[in-house]
Amino acid sequence: MSPEFPTPGSVRSAAEVNEQIRALWLRAGGTLSAQERAEYELLVVEWAAAIRGEVIEAA
Repeated sequence: MSPEFPTPGSVRSAAEVNEQIRALWLRAGGTLSAQERAEYELLVVEWAAAIRGEVIEAA
């Protein structure tokens, strides 16, 4: 796994993950390679989990 990914069980905010997603798209120039697509998919799953966690905390 890439060193950019947190260790399993670590928690980042949705904003932090969103920033990493934006940086990925900027680095890629708007077109993702297969490896970047896999990284993007993992980040989106992490972002969704962070959003759920933030909504639960707010409730």
